[in-house]
Amino acid sequence: MSVAIVDYGMGNLHSVSKAVERLGYESLVTGDAERILAADSVILPGVGAFGDAMEQLRASGLDVVVRQAAATGQPVLGICLGMQLLFSSGEEYGTHTGLDMLPGSVVRFAPRDGYKVPHMGWNKLIFQQPDSPLLKGLVEGHVYFVHSYHVLVERESDLLAVTEYGHPVTAIVGQGNVFGMQFHPEKSGELGMQLLSNFLKLKRESA
Repeated sequence: MSVAIVDYGMGNLHSVSKAVERLGYESLVTGDAERILAADSVILPGVGAFGDAMEQLRASGLDVVVRQAAATGQPVLGICLGMQLLFSSGEEYGTHTGLDMLPGSVVRFAPRDGYKVPHMGWNKLIFQQPDSPLLKGLVEGHVYFVHSYHVLVERESDLLAVTEYGHPVTAIVGQGNVFGMQFHPEKSGELGMQLLSNFLKLKRESA
């Protein structure tokens, strides 16, 4: 099985690629539309600012490719900023339109006593939909977060797991064959690798 890791110039490509290979899958780091659409599943990583990332995706045409991959039934996973890009809009340095594959907005953490921004470190996942194929067979545990912005989902049905950071924070989302993880599964020890493994076991469904 091959896994396309979308290379649009803003992502933690090496560590995600190595994690995929450790799980026994072929990793393709690529910005080529044909290779992405031919892969068994697609991972959209991301590090940096929402608006810059969307600009890069649009300039390369990869925004269309990622949406097309999802529309044809490929399992798609956004990681960190990549998860945020799946949503309708982001407010980082102005308001920007996202991929709009899931309804919701990306907002900055509001200042709260005792809670620093960015949110950085290990926090426990609290499963909202333990029957999701992404969470199947797993036990709630800690994963590694680094982010200053978080997602406000519009549909509760999209929310698979949260974490607590002064208030419930969206940690894992999923609808159909589209999923997102706000944290870095490749840096989150055994639980992170189990989550990534569950995603990679998902099969393409006919559109």
